[in-house]
Amino acid sequence: MTGIVNTAQPDAWNGYEGEHWAAHADRYDAVNSGFNEFLLAQVGREDRVVDLGCGTGQLTRLAAGRARHALGVDLSEPMLATARARAAEVPNVRFERGDVQVHEFGEGAFDVALSRFGVMFFADPVAAFARVREALRPGGRLAFVSLTELAGTDLGVVFGALAAHLPQPEGSGPTSLADPAHVRALLTEAGFRDVACTRVEAVQVWGRHVADAAEFIEAWGPVRHHLQLASPEAAARARAALAAALPPFAGPDGVRLRGAAWLVTAAR
Repeated sequence: MTGIVNTAQPDAWNGYEGEHWAAHADRYDAVNSGFNEFLLAQVGREDRVVDLGCGTGQLTRLAAGRARHALGVDLSEPMLATARARAAEVPNVRFERGDVQVHEFGEGAFDVALSRFGVMFFADPVAAFARVREALRPGGRLAFVSLTELAGTDLGVVFGALAAHLPQPEGSGPTSLADPAHVRALLTEAGFRDVACTRVEAVQVWGRHVADAAEFIEAWGPVRHHLQLASPEAAARARAALAAALPPFAGPDGVRLRGAAWLVTAAR
């Protein structure tokens, strides 16, 4: 690891948030794995791949299965421990702790950089993406998925019900890359070309039934944090609103929301 400049994030990802993701890796993969194929379609057999914000490493392992080798980079030691354990039998994958903004990848060390919802929290997005650009060979490819605006989506319905009763977070957080014009400007300033943003959708499974999904969502780091900031009365109203918002999405296969994301691609 070559240093950390995004100091706000390690506290969360090496504390409760990262521990919860590590302990519930399969559940988080059930939420996000529907977007894997959009990213893996960018990978060829001879490619050297880096997975940015790799978390517990599902995408990294799958990329390694299609590529020459794959490296996963993340801030979270708990999540990386799970990633390494799950990849113990995969010979061409490895994981490193690091802050993408300052990590020493090596000039032109990779053909493809991927990320599944792992690039929305950079302290300095232009600096971080410039670092990624340097890590790619000339003509190398960047592909990531980031959240769209929540309004008008299934996730917006559910989290909007919660948000009506909770303190609103400062900044844009998970939706920091929800505006395609902003994304194009950032990546262009970082030195990328041929930037494209394509809206994609996938099913996200949040729980076996309403009570299970509600418990899982309430325990997710950002939701838990804002429930703790609220008064007991407001938190109780938020939990009741969440429980009331989930039944329309429940069925025999669990609580399933249609997730929306931007598939962003660019080239060095």
